[in-house]
Amino acid sequence: MATGETGFDDVTFDLISVQYHSLKAGHDYGQYVRDARNAAKDEIADFFESVMAQDSQRAQRCHEFLAELTQHGTSATSPQHGAGA
Repeated sequence: MATGETGFDDVTFDLISVQYHSLKAGHDYGQYVRDARNAAKDEIADFFESVMAQDSQRAQRCHEFLAELTQHGTSATSPQHGAGA
């Protein structure tokens, strides 16, 4: 299995990256929702809430995939020995 510069396999790194960015975006969208509500733009606020929900679902799916990888052996989700050393 290919490993990136982090020592983690590429698929694990990719899932963690998507999960992180989805969670980070979801946090940011909360402010966008408040901004739209404060501006009385309810339709736009609803849109941001929908996008936030999609990112939350995306992060949850990544979490599930990471759990599956962990169940099938920690070698897929653990840093590879000697990588980066």
